[in-house]
Amino acid sequence: MIKGQPDWNPEGYREHAGFVAELGEPVVQWLAPRAGERILDLGCGDGALSARLAATGCELVATDANPAFVTAARRTHGLDARVMDARALTFEGRFDAVFSNAVLHWIPAAERVIEGVARALVPGGRFVGELGGSGNCRSIVDALRVAVEGYGLDWKAIDPWYFPTPEAYAALLEQGGFRVEEMASIPRPTALPGDITDWLQTFATGIAAYLPAGQRAALFADVREALRDSLCDRQGRWTVDYVRLRFRAFKTG
Repeated sequence: MIKGQPDWNPEGYREHAGFVAELGEPVVQWLAPRAGERILDLGCGDGALSARLAATGCELVATDANPAFVTAARRTHGLDARVMDARALTFEGRFDAVFSNAVLHWIPAAERVIEGVARALVPGGRFVGELGGSGNCRSIVDALRVAVEGYGLDWKAIDPWYFPTPEAYAALLEQGGFRVEEMASIPRPTALPGDITDWLQTFATGIAAYLPAGQRAALFADVREALRDSLCDRQGRWTVDYVRLRFRAFKTG
């Protein structure tokens, strides 16, 4: 578990963040998996999207740093899922493609991830993924920053997210031995299935964990109130200001 990240719970994630896998189909299309290909899914979560890849007939290996997610991926979808940190991949020249959806923005050590991906790919192999890009969830990030600083915390020290610009991430890929074929920043306002508090309790518990237990609910209540006018409509429906960074790159060596 990376410090500051939520303590992911497969059941709660499925209930409050199932849209993450549901909205992952466009990046699967960019991957265009083919039967017989060897594909590594980097950060498989509960395996919902991984199962769609496996259904294409590819030879899929799914990894996640969270043992509970890996167990769920095995039990629910019958996947070859393994506990592994994306910053310390152990594969050598094994895969035709590496796929990742909604994971890389949780790992500021982007260079280490890219290095491991390049090592895992065969020459000419492709790296296709989507992560939060610059401006992702800006309203929530700003509200959280103001709230935690009000509790005396240093936001820069506890911010768990990495939301790069297209230019910055393309430069890292090129430095890591990739040729970037396509990169797009995609605004994607996303309606939530429930209240913004459910989103915070799913994605921001790692931030709240820096506070004493008795203050965590108050932190989320403060953030909810700060966001009500901008993200909640008159019917009480919440929409998050997502911005996705989608890319396809090929290993040059």
